[in-house]
Amino acid sequence: MDALIRFVLEPQPTPPAESLASWWQATAARRDVYETPVDRAIAGGACADRLAFAFASGYSEALRAMVPSVRGLTAFCATEEGGAHPRFIKTQLAPAEPGRFTLTGRKKWATNAASAGALLVVASTGTGPDGKNRLRVVRVPVSAPGVTVHASSAPFVPEIPHAEVALDGVSIPEADVLPGDGYDDYLKPFRTIEDLHVHAALLGYTIGVARRRDLAKDLVERGLALAVTIRALAREDAKAATTHLAIAGVLALTTAYVDDFDKQWSASPDDELARWKRDRMLLAVAGKARAARRDVAWEALAKLG
Repeated sequence: MDALIRFVLEPQPTPPAESLASWWQATAARRDVYETPVDRAIAGGACADRLAFAFASGYSEALRAMVPSVRGLTAFCATEEGGAHPRFIKTQLAPAEPGRFTLTGRKKWATNAASAGALLVVASTGTGPDGKNRLRVVRVPVSAPGVTVHASSAPFVPEIPHAEVALDGVSIPEADVLPGDGYDDYLKPFRTIEDLHVHAALLGYTIGVARRRDLAKDLVERGLALAVTIRALAREDAKAATTHLAIAGVLALTTAYVDDFDKQWSASPDDELARWKRDRMLLAVAGKARAARRDVAWEALAKLG
């Protein structure tokens, strides 16, 4: 932890990169010094000159925390026409010849997909005896025959290349079907893992800005305290009710911290601040889902007596 804090406190050079792919390559050596995904997320945030790149660092490291074999920019493809709930996932993973499967379907709003080298695709293998959709997660190279990526963008964080992904009879070797249940082991915990790693990167970014612009030292101290707390939570069970309650608390404190950070930075406007103002709404995305997870956590604990 000492080395990471010293790294974040030392104002990092931010490469003049307009694309996510170029920033990712330019900062790889500094990020990859750290062994754990959450530490790399914090370091990535400190190396960023915009919220988009900090977010991408957190998102990518969240995937690596969930699937340790992930390397490079990767997209988690779950959302379809109706959303990301298991009942809406129609993409089909069907047996083909021995040792291979066929993947067919469409995914909407896949973060990083337009810059990614690989996709983690949530797919259905059919309905179980209980009537529920059975899901698996499949690793798919973007270059695989049958994969088509249609890039799109949002009015904020335009450097984050979202995309729709078409999967037309993609041949999948059995080795690329990840072990475990697609919902319980991947889709359900990912939003929690993502929250932690994205906010870790956000804190790395805000501390970096504060150091580069000589903002108040107490602001830096608060950012460090929050980053260390999130770093500890990232090592806990992402499915545990107690973890969700602690996350709810630390994210509430982070929101207050970001408001104070915004006020201090606003006293010295520049191009980077303009990007921050444009992109801040990203932090409010999925707020309802976070609140729902918190409520479910309280209900789970109440049932335990």
